[in-house]
Amino acid sequence: MKIRGAQKIHYDSGPNMTPLVDVVMVILIFLMLAGSFVGTEGYLVSDLPLRASGGGSVTPPPGGFPQYEMLEIRVDRNATHDGFVAHAGQIQTSDPKVLEAGLSNMREQYTKAGSSLDKVQVIISPGASVRYEHLIEVYQAALKAQFTKIGFSTAR
Repeated sequence: MKIRGAQKIHYDSGPNMTPLVDVVMVILIFLMLAGSFVGTEGYLVSDLPLRASGGGSVTPPPGGFPQYEMLEIRVDRNATHDGFVAHAGQIQTSDPKVLEAGLSNMREQYTKAGSSLDKVQVIISPGASVRYEHLIEVYQAALKAQFTKIGFSTAR
């Protein structure tokens, strides 16, 4: 007695590709949607003054270069390397609250002298081994002192 099922030809069609195509299409749609939002975040706006000489020099705009009063805050690591020391004018402190109070006094001096706060540019200049969290504390102290134009320079 012969078994008829053994004589039938079986075609192996391979693995089912439908779930793979579905997953790839979902990933493709996600990347297309996420990629369209990145275009507006491509550049950081900076109010740092333009330079007429040096690397990347530009020609002066028709009204001339904007004139800003620079307030530099130098940030270095303290002697025990577990904190920071901020230097801004006559202020030298490692306490963010003392820095905020000193910057508020400086802001009041600018306003008493007739300077517009829109023309005051605060530059935070970190040392080579300053931790990021300490820069954020200095940045927040400058924000709490109500300075609006705050920038960062490269590490010294």
